[in-house]
Amino acid sequence: MDIYLGNKIKTIFYNLSLWPSIWVHKPHKVALTAKKQYFASKFNQTNVNYNHTFAMKRLDKRVAIITGGAQGIGQGIVERFAREGAAVVIWDVQTDKAQALAQKLSAEGLTVEVPPMTVDITKLDAAEAGAQYVAEKYGQIDILVNNAGIVRDASFKKMTAEQWQLVMDVNLTGVFNCTKAVSTYMMEANYGRIVSLSSVAGLFGNFGQTNYVAAKAGVAAMTKVWGQELGKNNITANAIAPGPIDTAMLATIPEEMLKGMVQSIPVRRVGTPADIAYGALFFCSEEAGFITGQTLIIDGGATLGL
Repeated sequence: MDIYLGNKIKTIFYNLSLWPSIWVHKPHKVALTAKKQYFASKFNQTNVNYNHTFAMKRLDKRVAIITGGAQGIGQGIVERFAREGAAVVIWDVQTDKAQALAQKLSAEGLTVEVPPMTVDITKLDAAEAGAQYVAEKYGQIDILVNNAGIVRDASFKKMTAEQWQLVMDVNLTGVFNCTKAVSTYMMEANYGRIVSLSSVAGLFGNFGQTNYVAAKAGVAAMTKVWGQELGKNNITANAIAPGPIDTAMLATIPEEMLKGMVQSIPVRRVGTPADIAYGALFFCSEEAGFITGQTLIIDGGATLGL
């Protein structure tokens, strides 16, 4: 028999062996694994990962730290990751909101907590203490989502040094601090997923946001460096650049201006925290293990043509 045809037939039979995985229940996983191993031994499919499980949740047994997770985009990421099986630790200076979210999700049987200390990400020692707490309690840190951010908008002429520094401290230095603190544990484990929130403003500029644009551009740039430096430790680092998202920040825009903005977006709506959460979920999944140093724009096409 032609070798190529023989291999194709082997592949077809192997794939047929996986059909029950679509509907089989968890108690049958052991039998299914044995069945896969049987077909593997028969057909010598050495390029297939036979240890792969067909769990519905994509972040089972992962431990994630999400900064700024008490509201907005961060809350959306916390909820999505927890429902995908991760143990989620929220770092947020708004401790009351963070605790309320953690209690709500914990009541649903999900693993979400706020550490006993307030992690001020503008301070490296605070980030290191927070990372140590998570590592000691859970034994690992697999995922870091650098989401925390603030705005202090003003035209360049009117922007004060204090407005500049505050935004840089949270949006840029905070990302550096958290990644510095957490990546140490990831390197020891030889595994990690880092996702940092940039912005389309950081890629294309935006009037009245010199500080914010500079910080978010810096996040995208640091991500490229981390992709180069951390890859040897099986750590990926990627960024997401959201467009207009339905959060408290967007609520400050006058209604007429918002309507005009929506009309300029090809999909004719603003984004939701869930839209960003699914992008972050992909970057943190096993499927994205060969993607690093990239910035994903999630904006409904708003920046097409810029």
